[in-house]
Amino acid sequence: MEQQIMEGLQDLNFLHVSFEIAFEKSKQYAENGSDTVEFLISTNPGEPVRPLSKVVSGGELSRIMLAIKTLLADRDETETLIFDEIDTGISGRTAQKVSEKMAKIARRHQVICITHLPQIAAMADWHYEIEKNVEDNETVSTIHQLTQEESVTELARMLGGAQITESVLANAREMKELAQVQKSSRLK
Repeated sequence: MEQQIMEGLQDLNFLHVSFEIAFEKSKQYAENGSDTVEFLISTNPGEPVRPLSKVVSGGELSRIMLAIKTLLADRDETETLIFDEIDTGISGRTAQKVSEKMAKIARRHQVICITHLPQIAAMADWHYEIEKNVEDNETVSTIHQLTQEESVTELARMLGGAQITESVLANAREMKELAQVQKSSRLK
């Protein structure tokens, strides 16, 4: 399992990762047995493995969980997985790899992902926009499902910022189309 998790992490651009699962016997038998289990990781060459909770950031932890969930997807009975901050500190090819892993999990589970990266948002089957507005001195959040064209416009906004040109819109359309091709062919 350690080797499979390391391979999953390497797929998510943890290029120099070491991962170990440490087991220790507790002195007392508890509700979950007498073993304590700890995940140990090193994400940089030359560094020793250390407890996961002391080494990684929130975004890294989300990607590690994604690698483990991908490995266990066939055995996991969790119906819905929610990923928030999975795009922290990543871009480009890593974001693409994360989106592919989530699409793989989504074949058997409902996946909800809050993201600011177009590479991840383009892979969504259903794209929603969450907005915060102030009404009568109160912050109100709203959510609505985007149509296909609204999704392309939102991807263009993520790609191009304030100025959405025809080139940026064309890039967003192509990104959405490539994601659909990816899901219907390679990720099956």
